[in-house]
Amino acid sequence: MNHRIGRLIFGIGAGLVIAFLAFRWIEDPEPRIERQRQEAAVTAARQSLIAKLDIGQIEIVDPLAPDRQVGKTYVYRAQDGWEVSGYYRRGPSDLWHPFLATLDNSLVLSHLKISDSALLDRGSGDGLLEVLP
Repeated sequence: MNHRIGRLIFGIGAGLVIAFLAFRWIEDPEPRIERQRQEAAVTAARQSLIAKLDIGQIEIVDPLAPDRQVGKTYVYRAQDGWEVSGYYRRGPSDLWHPFLATLDNSLVLSHLKISDSALLDRGSGDGLLEVLP
């Protein structure tokens, strides 16, 4: 009989603790705020990539539009801002080209590293753009 009461009290207590922790986790606004910051960084990186390359219509795979068949994409905080990785291509017949965009805290592009041999000549004259073969 004592074991039944002890188990019941333990079960109710554990259930209340778990319910309380789940409620606090759900109500915590910080993960949602961080997600909004990440989405803003990816959107800014996407716009900067399109503007910097200026090669017409491109398809982009990034953390907001992932495609695991193409590769993994990341958005993470750097020391002075954000880094966003992804892939782009000019059309279905083109290969996917990886990119790494570094943004400062105000989401302004500070460095863009791409791997696209067709754009090798552009990288030499631009301090923000690094083109790898």
